[in-house]
Amino acid sequence: MTPGRGKLYIVGIGPGHPDLMTVAAQKAIAESRYIIGNATYLDQIQSLLADQTIITSSMGKEVARASEALELASGKDIVSIISGGDAGIYGMAGIVLEIADKTDMDVEIVVVPGVTAANAAASILGSPITGDFAVISLSDLLTPWEDIERRLSSAAAADFVIALYNPKSRGRNTNFIRAIEIIRKQRQGSVPVGIVKDAFRDGESAVLTTLEDVLDFDDFVDMHAIIIIGNSESKLSGSRIITPRGYHRKYEY
Repeated sequence: MTPGRGKLYIVGIGPGHPDLMTVAAQKAIAESRYIIGNATYLDQIQSLLADQTIITSSMGKEVARASEALELASGKDIVSIISGGDAGIYGMAGIVLEIADKTDMDVEIVVVPGVTAANAAASILGSPITGDFAVISLSDLLTPWEDIERRLSSAAAADFVIALYNPKSRGRNTNFIRAIEIIRKQRQGSVPVGIVKDAFRDGESAVLTTLEDVLDFDDFVDMHAIIIIGNSESKLSGSRIITPRGYHRKYEY
């Protein structure tokens, strides 16, 4: 840390299991005097917390949480603000850096990467991503639904593997159905689909299905689920989805 300046770590803790956190993330937490985060994520790193001052926040309080973390760090302390998955993918890095840019606080900010949900889910499903893929959140709290529709249609038409985040909540219980209907216009029903809930956490579960049948599992899908939709080359192989990288077009094996 630069003498006379505070330091704020924006820490991505991965899917929630300490074994899947980076060493850098664990060191940042150990070094910090203050730890601030959503209660759900703080519970996931409970074993790493010791003598730090813990500040618990809740969903929907991201702006207040980011402002408080910056204010604490501006007092020349070391602070970690906790983000699930990777802090830069639907995480806290964006809002923290936006506020810091507007307020011009003299704070050293370090973004610590983590395993994002798409990576965690993909590893459970086999190798569904492998090549080019698109990540799209179905939450229209901050993004207009018209923009989400356009992105879904474009990604499907371009034959990207698609990972869907935030597919469904009590207040948004039709967005997942609407998204699948959009993708079906561009994809064959036989395309494999994987749904993973609570990846690498207690209660982990996964479903393998197809685009034609995925809405049979609508009741299974919630905010803890990640959906990965294959492309035209993806295939089911036993209990796994494989999306070829392209080696079969160049090599014999």
